[in-house]
Amino acid sequence: MPIVLLGLSHHSAPLDVREKLTFPADALEEALGRLTSRDTLREGLILSTCNRTELLGHTGSSGARDGEDAMREFLAAERGFPLGELDRYCYRMADREAVHHLFRVTASLDSMVLGEVQILKQVKAAHQAALRARSIGAVLDPLLRKALGVAKRVRTETGIARHPTSISYAAVSLARTIFEDLSGRKIILIGAGKMGELAARHLLERGIASIYVANRSFPRAVELARTFDGEAVHFDRILEVLEKVDIAISSTASPQPILRYEDVVRPIRARQNRPIVLIDRAVPRDVGRRVNTIDNVYLYDLDDLAGVVAAGRAEREAEARHAEEIVRREAEAFHTWARTLDLSPVIADVRRRLDRVRVDELERYRSRLAGLTPDQRKAVEELTGSLLNKLLHHPIRALKGAVQGSDVPDRIRFFREIFGIHDAAGGSEPDIRDPAAGRQEESDDSDNA
Repeated sequence: MPIVLLGLSHHSAPLDVREKLTFPADALEEALGRLTSRDTLREGLILSTCNRTELLGHTGSSGARDGEDAMREFLAAERGFPLGELDRYCYRMADREAVHHLFRVTASLDSMVLGEVQILKQVKAAHQAALRARSIGAVLDPLLRKALGVAKRVRTETGIARHPTSISYAAVSLARTIFEDLSGRKIILIGAGKMGELAARHLLERGIASIYVANRSFPRAVELARTFDGEAVHFDRILEVLEKVDIAISSTASPQPILRYEDVVRPIRARQNRPIVLIDRAVPRDVGRRVNTIDNVYLYDLDDLAGVVAAGRAEREAEARHAEEIVRREAEAFHTWARTLDLSPVIADVRRRLDRVRVDELERYRSRLAGLTPDQRKAVEELTGSLLNKLLHHPIRALKGAVQGSDVPDRIRFFREIFGIHDAAGGSEPDIRDPAAGRQEESDDSDNA
């Protein structure tokens, strides 16, 4: 029952690669349908944020390597990225390592900002998208639910989320490297998202004089501007406002840059050499890279912000060690549980096989039992069923004990040989697109065993 993961993040790939491999939120469900239409993947999930794109899959009876290759080919084809180039930036994980990684990511232990809360919301959104697309079931659905639960436990039991050095705070720090005194400065927020709002609050605390808010949805711009006693501007007036402000923070969901060199150069020159700080938080980026070549323009992107964030990480390392131990134990417990799912089909096959023998033998002795009353016949049925459960109790316990070791496939093969069950005989794995199927199979083989 391999769980496989293929991904890249700020640890493994630069921003100009990450932005080419993101999945827009409104295209996620269709992409999940294409991902799980591949024969090797029975379940699939896509987590796509500004700092990472990760594909998680369950391969059923296929091997982990086949599942990883399928996800690799899918990612390259979907984003139009060369396969050979993709291999330079992607990491692959399977089973225990993949589970542990997912738990670390969800608990924000792998984030650019240690302890940030945004990733928890992003994993939850990816989970909900996969549920709507029906691309996850009896394996990945409980895995995602467990990951979210572990992240909440980490936030409750450790201090990792207390006063994190956020990306928004880092944006303020970079602005102060250009303008030592921020009082009296003017700012424009391009995009009315949460992270831009947080950055604006930090800047206002340091004396920013006025704030403009531009958003494609003008009513949303009006709403956010009102909270800051600022001014909402229409999206097509951004270049006009750039002539007035000292700091611009952009974070939109545009697939293409909204501020290109040829657009920006005129309003910047109209500023008469006054410096301007452009902070681009978007992935894909909102500001074309050539803009940084214009005199007195200081352009920073997410990778620049990461350096500022890293400086504040040390003070949270002690809490992170506690969190890592929680994640390690929870990941190991889930891995052990997940391996028991491999046992469900063989246990169900053996029960079916032996119960068929029991019924056949009762039928063979029907003439000898003809004199029994209905109650007596029912007692014989119950007695033979109980004997079957008693005889299977210890073999099934021994088989379930195998999940702690590395020889599970050998144990399953031996168990089938003992009871004369071939892989092709009996039942098949439950339909894992139905979360209830796996739970039912588990309850069936837990009685008296």
